[in-house]
Amino acid sequence: MTASALFVDLYEIAMLRAYFELGVAERRASFGLFVRRLPASRNFLLACGLADVLKELQALHYDEDDLRYLASLGFPADFLDWLARFRFTGDIRALPEGTPVFANEPILEVTAPIGEAQIVETLILNQIGLQTILASKAARIVFAARGRAIVDFGARRAQGFDAAVKGARAFSIAGVAATSDLAAGRAHDIPVAGTMAHSFVEACPSEADAFEAYARIFPRTTLLVDTYDALEGVRKVVALAQQMGADFDVHAIRLDSGDPDALSRQARRLLDEGGLARVEILVSGGLDEARIDHLASSGAPIDAFGVGAEMAASTDAPSLDIAYKLIEFAGEGRMKLSPGKRNLPGRKQIFRLFHDGVAVRDVIAREEERYSGVPLLEPVMRDGEIIDRGQSLLDIRDHARAAMAALPADMRSLAPCASPYPVTISVGLADYERRVEASLARETRSPARPPRLTRCS
Repeated sequence: MTASALFVDLYEIAMLRAYFELGVAERRASFGLFVRRLPASRNFLLACGLADVLKELQALHYDEDDLRYLASLGFPADFLDWLARFRFTGDIRALPEGTPVFANEPILEVTAPIGEAQIVETLILNQIGLQTILASKAARIVFAARGRAIVDFGARRAQGFDAAVKGARAFSIAGVAATSDLAAGRAHDIPVAGTMAHSFVEACPSEADAFEAYARIFPRTTLLVDTYDALEGVRKVVALAQQMGADFDVHAIRLDSGDPDALSRQARRLLDEGGLARVEILVSGGLDEARIDHLASSGAPIDAFGVGAEMAASTDAPSLDIAYKLIEFAGEGRMKLSPGKRNLPGRKQIFRLFHDGVAVRDVIAREEERYSGVPLLEPVMRDGEIIDRGQSLLDIRDHARAAMAALPADMRSLAPCASPYPVTISVGLADYERRVEASLARETRSPARPPRLTRCS
């Protein structure tokens, strides 16, 4: 799904016009994307959504319908003529998708003519914000499952088509095994998986008839056994296996209600006694990481979990305090000084330091600094063109798995860490921050000048 070039807030297009009329729209600027603070329930975030941002930026343009709409809002013809030729020509450095990230660390930095860098703010915040939220939630659910498969059942609960399809990709990066949504499966080459609905059972003459029909049409299926009575449903599966003999090839049963701990143990016993030790148990229905963690840690004989609303809407942390701020303009550092909303000036690099293969701290430095540790921000777009690294979704997933495994163990726990992961700034960046702050402070103390309308030089 491609975003419209009008997927901007009004103030962004208004500022673009102002930059155009003041003659500064082509002056270079840098903006940084970062999260001011992590949600209380998150020890880290998993950066995600970059690929969609890059594709949207490379395709960004204003068509005739867009320009007609802007004209109806009162934007003048000379600005619209200029906008008709508008393309994104900037450079982007970013964290690779699937990289753990912490508060105040740049997820990406855009360097471009200020008009171009400003107009993409809403797009970048939306795409990376959403997918980072969802990938981070999915990572917790994957941790909780302790190696058991997670299947995305969330499309029907997601907040729109775009969120469902792109969410499935974010889930996959975090380690989710499959999705039930075919649009997401096709769009991102994600394995698809599904079972059956209670309505199919209810539409058949009997539960036994439903199981037999479905098992013959879809031999490797998963049968939903709790429409009426879960354990009676399991007994009917065992009876069907005896009836079908060698033709029986049901992969799993699904429990979608009741007490999954007790029911899975009783179901496992019935299946094993019926010679169906190879038939797996999938549990779904209102699951979140806390319930999955309890089931997995208690040793409940569950092979996979289907997770819907809790993952698709990240219900405990559905938004981020994410910001996209000017950090440099015309070669000079820029920053906000507002209480609680300060940001670090200038283009930066993150260095992740390791000891015996475990990440021990991050240092945010100036872009040109050299520091011990692994630099995380990489060039991903140059002159408006994507730098193709030839990565598949599986490559990104493998990177995410390794990067999360390298975090300290308490960072991967569901409970908030007693101490947050250490993130410091380099001496060079600290000195630069002081100099930029002093310069801005002097400017704000300067005597007020009479207003004048002029083009900036």
